[in-house]
Amino acid sequence: MSFWPTWKVSSIFTVTPAQLLARGKKYVLTDLDNTLIPWNQKDALDQVRDWAANLHQHGIEVIVVSNNNHARVAEALADLPIQFIARALKPLPVGIKRALAKFNIPAEQAVMVGDQFFTDMLAGTFAGVDTLIVSPLVHTDGWNTKINRLLEKPVRHFIRQREWTKPWAKERGHAKFK
Repeated sequence: MSFWPTWKVSSIFTVTPAQLLARGKKYVLTDLDNTLIPWNQKDALDQVRDWAANLHQHGIEVIVVSNNNHARVAEALADLPIQFIARALKPLPVGIKRALAKFNIPAEQAVMVGDQFFTDMLAGTFAGVDTLIVSPLVHTDGWNTKINRLLEKPVRHFIRQREWTKPWAKERGHAKFK
């Protein structure tokens, strides 16, 4: 199942440098809306700045990979030293592969973080990177995301029943993101 995340956490802001480095991750590829900032806000939060700065101090870079247009992503990240790929075309791996190539990132050193199974998790899996699902920052969505949420509801339930881990996760040490 390509949409099954490698790990699950409640919020991207709970992910620490120690957790990432323990898994060999030096790059966090992240969705923008409802993962890094609420979808209905145009500017980034102080929490994003502090979290990204903490990762950067430990040699971990944050790169936004978003389906939004360039203007929306640039505006949201204007005051932050975060690179981005816009019009990522998720669930296709195009945007993630562009990020890997543009920033010379080995796939095994990256993790794709997002709040949607049918875009973020699929794209990450198809691109060959580990994936980390988070809960949406706000419980409202734009019209197109509402459709995705409705479709992924049974998937979320199915995976939750299996404690969010891939069937092979425990034997490979991927069971918990602690």
